[in-house]
Amino acid sequence: MSADTYSTRWRVLALLGFAELLGMSLWFSASAVTPQLRSIWGLTTSEAGWLTTIVQFGFVCGTAVAAVLNLPDLIPAGRFFSVCALLGAAVNAAILAAPGYPSALVLRFLTGFFLAGVYPPAMKMTATWFRSERGLAIGVIVGALTVGKATPYLVRAIPHVGLRPVVLTSSVGALAAALLVTVGYRDGPFPFASRPFSWGHVRDVVQVREWRLATGSYLGHMFELYAFWTWIPAFLAASVAASAGGRFRSPRLISLLAFTTIAIGGIGSVWGGLFADKRGRERLVAISLFVSGSCCLLSGLLFGGPLWVLGALAMTWGFFVISDSAQFSTLVTESVPAHTVGTALTVQTSLGFLLTMLPMQIVPIVAQNAGWRWGFVILALGPIAGIAAIRRLAALRAATARSSNLSLST
Repeated sequence: MSADTYSTRWRVLALLGFAELLGMSLWFSASAVTPQLRSIWGLTTSEAGWLTTIVQFGFVCGTAVAAVLNLPDLIPAGRFFSVCALLGAAVNAAILAAPGYPSALVLRFLTGFFLAGVYPPAMKMTATWFRSERGLAIGVIVGALTVGKATPYLVRAIPHVGLRPVVLTSSVGALAAALLVTVGYRDGPFPFASRPFSWGHVRDVVQVREWRLATGSYLGHMFELYAFWTWIPAFLAASVAASAGGRFRSPRLISLLAFTTIAIGGIGSVWGGLFADKRGRERLVAISLFVSGSCCLLSGLLFGGPLWVLGALAMTWGFFVISDSAQFSTLVTESVPAHTVGTALTVQTSLGFLLTMLPMQIVPIVAQNAGWRWGFVILALGPIAGIAAIRRLAALRAATARSSNLSLST
């Protein structure tokens, strides 16, 4: 029996998926209780937005430090994950004792910084267990991540639940994730080779054209993704209010709908992995970007309409906006030298999350000046650019495959 058919790998995938879900619940723990924090500290809409944007910036800094120092390829991935999840849990819980907005920003930055050791290492750990069906496996991890990020909105939707339970639930979850990986994880039968520290690892990665094209398409995907996730509760609330003449107020309904919209992406990620393994990663990426880009444009037309129509759009969008995410990572693991996989994944995610900060700030500016009806339309630029890059990558990989077949035949 080949190692790729061992049932053990599915048990490990379940463990990693659950750990990722728990660990990544830290991401939106403050965003889910933004109305309460705005009331406590008297924040403007822009200031409240920075409670999420600063997490992105912290993640970018964390991944940049990890990539430059080759940490994902030098430190055992399980140990790296556990330590970072534990530190993330601590700084997330500390926001409850924050004396004001500036200190809360510092703590949210540190939360993002430590989450840089939770997301990319989980993908690398998964890849050591899966050579076949790797797209599905990493899709499960991204799906778990997606549900985890949505979890604070679900907790917030429970009646009589306020600020403290939402934040503490996320921290306890991250602590449990650290313990799960520490106790239950070991590397699989396909470990990536490790080499001594080298400043040249990042250069080796960037020189690979397949990596550049995959990352280019990933950047288009990321231009849309986090701005959508961050502002979809505000968009839904504004649309519901507009349809009711400004009189309707149901924050817990909006929290529940926001949770469903984000969490359904977990199913989308698993579907995307299955589809990509069978019919091609580039095809899956192109389909997902086309559908999510179309939703960007439709959001303006359907704003203020019946809630069931807008809800259907939001859930369709939530399904496809993340269904391709795992495939960008899978393409990276298949295109770069084995000893640079951890660095390659970390550099890719660092660039992607750096880009997310721009649309996350643009969307509320557009909404303030033109109304929430048109707040999301600009995000369609990301999928357009992403489709162009993935088509070039598909052509390159097809040409490489033809060249390899000709070499074998002669």
